[in-house]
Amino acid sequence: MVSVIEPAAEVYWDAVGVIMDLEGTHEIEPRSDEEWEAVENAAWVLAESGNLLLMEDRAQGREHWIAMSRAMIEVGRRAVDAAVAKDPQAVFDVGAEVYFVCVGCHAAYAAETIRPSDVADSAAEANANRPPGHP
Repeated sequence: MVSVIEPAAEVYWDAVGVIMDLEGTHEIEPRSDEEWEAVENAAWVLAESGNLLLMEDRAQGREHWIAMSRAMIEVGRRAVDAAVAKDPQAVFDVGAEVYFVCVGCHAAYAAETIRPSDVADSAAEANANRPPGHP
């Protein structure tokens, strides 16, 4: 995860965005064919990583794991399509979907990797949904 998926996701997420500061608004997006190729390559790594997660010794009949792995393949393919189209808005939008797939899997299998604010938000939500008087 740390050596393959995370670096690819970071390349994809960092490819497009907006920074607003005292000097104005700065749009970030790939400007050359080489930069777009890097985004596409990162997307392929995400898609193919889903296949790696489906290897028998990893999946071992765990239905949720299999579903999350297939979700990574699907969102990775959409990420590839957005990069191939050189569509900054599509890359941005699919980047959000990549994030949700990652967080969904981490919530089940690597909760310690979720940011503390995410864990606090989840705990607060769980407490809010408990019946009165329930510990």
